[in-house]
Amino acid sequence: MKNLIVIVAVLISGIVTAQTNYEKGMEQAFALWQDNKTDAAKNLFERISSAELDNWLPHYYIAQINSLESWDETDAQILKAKLDKAQEHLDLAMSMSKDNAELLVLQAQVLTNWVAFDGMTYGMKYSGKITELYQKAMALSPNNPRVVLGNAEWNMGSARYFGKDTKPYCKDVEKAIELFANFKPESEFAPNWGKAHAEAVFKSCE
Repeated sequence: MKNLIVIVAVLISGIVTAQTNYEKGMEQAFALWQDNKTDAAKNLFERISSAELDNWLPHYYIAQINSLESWDETDAQILKAKLDKAQEHLDLAMSMSKDNAELLVLQAQVLTNWVAFDGMTYGMKYSGKITELYQKAMALSPNNPRVVLGNAEWNMGSARYFGKDTKPYCKDVEKAIELFANFKPESEFAPNWGKAHAEAVFKSCE
């Protein structure tokens, strides 16, 4: 019995240590990202993902950083390298977490990166898929503010491209802001971004 107690204590100690290392690593990665040290943040998220084999979150943030860095990229080779990296980690995250609305939104954003870079080449290729991703995310998580905001922005962008009024979608952006007020992330490091962006988008509506 004494040996069993010792073994259990050692196992619990190991789990606590692992959790502590994970938490410290994630906090450090977010701090690096906040300081605009995105390469260092991505490298740390990569190391965390290698240790956390069933955790989709480090892969999510690697994909998100690469997606965000692609918005203003004009070099086709650099853009492709970043978005290929984002897609690689999105695929890994999706293999770990099925029917995850957060991942569907990020997948839609990565495809939108391609459309924003070259609408003539990628608009026809990805527009239908992006719409489908948002529809699926809305069905899975209709009260997730990032889902509502992402869907609204995509509809606004599409309307703008075809010379139509974007105002009808402003009410959806307003709804997203309301949802942000009461949104609680599933865990400490789960996605919790977008409120400030939603407010900026809504201000442009006015």
